Amino acid sequence: MTGTDLVLGLDVGGTSTRVLVAGLDGRVVGRGRGGGGNPVAHGAEAAAKEIGEAVRAALAGVDPGRVVAGVLGLAGGLVVQPDFGPLWDGLGLGAPPVLVSDVLLAHAAGSSAADGHVVLSGTGGMAAEILGHELRRTADGHGWLLGDRGSGVWLGREAVSGVLTAIDRDAPLTGLDAAVAAALTGPDGPGEDPRSTLIAAVHAQAPARLARLAPVVLERAGLGDPAALALVARAADHLLDTLSLLRPRGCALPVVLAGGLLSSPTPLAARLRPLLAARWPDAPLRPAGDGAGAAAWLAARSLGRGTAELHRALTA
Repeated sequence: MTGTDLVLGLDVGGTSTRVLVAGLDGRVVGRGRGGGGNPVAHGAEAAAKEIGEAVRAALAGVDPGRVVAGVLGLAGGLVVQPDFGPLWDGLGLGAPPVLVSDVLLAHAAGSSAADGHVVLSGTGGMAAEILGHELRRTADGHGWLLGDRGSGVWLGREAVSGVLTAIDRDAPLTGLDAAVAAALTGPDGPGEDPRSTLIAAVHAQAPARLARLAPVVLERAGLGDPAALALVARAADHLLDTLSLLRPRGCALPVVLAGGLLSSPTPLAARLRPLLAARWPDAPLRPAGDGAGAAAWLAARSLGRGTAELHRALTA
């Protein structure tokens, strides 16, 4: 390894691709961003195109042969094995990135410790156990139909269910119910047949799109809406229960809060944090940071350079 060696980190999701290139001293030399790069969601060709464009942007003005290690975090990374070999060859990288699970990446984005747990709420929801920088066990993450309790999709589905219950009771739509109905049907409301209109609006989109209603719930919770606060409390309880399937009482390993609904200061994160602290009072609680930076740190770690200082520099 030399002072000119670089590591490449890729955080590839269904909606966006983030890339970071850095030196082993922690200096970031390039960043790139693209659309969704998950081959399951978008197809192999479209995924490779988005990833390739993001990597090229991050490597602008940099010799790609200087990349001596890379890591790509991908949802379902332990199950799906896309063939990105032609892409890496075409980019001229000095070393091809290694594929890892996005859950392992989430843990690395919040902690440099070898062991710990992740609780995640974004579009989906799950918990995971990390031992020796390896993903060992997961709980939930079963998808919108069978689980993902406490996730963005779960919040959206439960919020719509609440609206339909209000309609069944012939109650006026106010507060959270009115906000959810407006988000689905527009400012003019659901019209003369609100039940059919709302059901049609939900079924006209992919189930995962229900997650777009989660910000509506969180916004209303932030305003003190009782129905939204109750939903957030239920979501936090579900996530606590999911993590408890993997994590014994008294465990002092760090817990990383990951996913868009937990890694930033949302009402859901605010509700969950004291529950985690009460269950595991000796455990550090850490929000996940930069996923692409975490991938670059994992790449540096594969070279024996994964220091805590480098972790702080790349994931901040």
